[in-house]
Amino acid sequence: MNDPVLTVAMSVYNGAPHLRDAIQSILAQTEPNFEFLIVDDGSTDQTPQILAESARHDSRIRIITQPNRGLIAALNRLVTESRAPLIARMDADDISLPNRFARQKAFLDCYPNYGVVGSSTFDLHPGQTPKPSSGTSLPTCHEDFLAAIEQDTPLLCHSTAMMRRSLLIEVGGYRAPFRHCEDYDLWLRLAEVTRLCSLPDRLLIYRYSNTQVSSRHIVEQIVNAAAARFAYDARQMGRPDPFADGQDIPPLSSFDIFFNRPGAKEAARQRIATKLIHSPVALRGPGFDVILDYARHVGASSVLWRTVVRLIRIGEFRRATQLAAALCGACPS
Repeated sequence: MNDPVLTVAMSVYNGAPHLRDAIQSILAQTEPNFEFLIVDDGSTDQTPQILAESARHDSRIRIITQPNRGLIAALNRLVTESRAPLIARMDADDISLPNRFARQKAFLDCYPNYGVVGSSTFDLHPGQTPKPSSGTSLPTCHEDFLAAIEQDTPLLCHSTAMMRRSLLIEVGGYRAPFRHCEDYDLWLRLAEVTRLCSLPDRLLIYRYSNTQVSSRHIVEQIVNAAAARFAYDARQMGRPDPFADGQDIPPLSSFDIFFNRPGAKEAARQRIATKLIHSPVALRGPGFDVILDYARHVGASSVLWRTVVRLIRIGEFRRATQLAAALCGACPS
């Protein structure tokens, strides 16, 4: 294929259990004119064999093998290696519905002022059948997208995204400091140069598991997302991006100085804690320490007392007692 209209970009690391289904969902697309780039990021399971078998059966698949370097490096390599003007993201455990590419490409062809389009999803939890996503509806126009940034609500599902390659390159691709929220940082930067939205159509089945990155690294993900938002705010005020030269994200205690923004640490602490309290994984893991520290700083609140109840419901009685004691200690006598 000399001139694909679309590059499908997938990175996989030890993704054997669901990889065949993900690949087959791409090969079954009604829009056939694409190249399918897959980075094998140092897999040690059956992933290499599955990829080799798939590539033998379909010439649109091109495998790039590299030592494990992490998702951000793999995604940037996919952007560099792509040959088409449009790039469609795909995760190795999700399932794209057959008309996904046709619907998204038609939208971008019709609206050249839009640079990124995602879609709504079906959610697939272990042991269940796919169901329409029960979360907040994603923005279906750019104005709503900008409002969602300000309201700190979900912006766009990364594995549904179709993007113009030229814009990805223009903003510098994915940025290394923003591990586990590289897509959020990218959406904020792209929103400054193009329009973004999601189609209301459900064009992808998004698979959930307790081992996925968003579960295992939820604290780091939320801290880094807070930093991405502060960088966005700085750019909106006409100030230099504090991460323009690749600086690492500082510890939370240094946020005021790093962002030259008094109160940044406390604002970030609140943002982080109020997101963690809704995650059973965070409440059972290191996220609890962040919540406990927040409680000791801000005192009792109905939200935090409801978190005590939530801890009891998930069987974390000791942590419920700790948080209750912290809230009582913070209550005025």
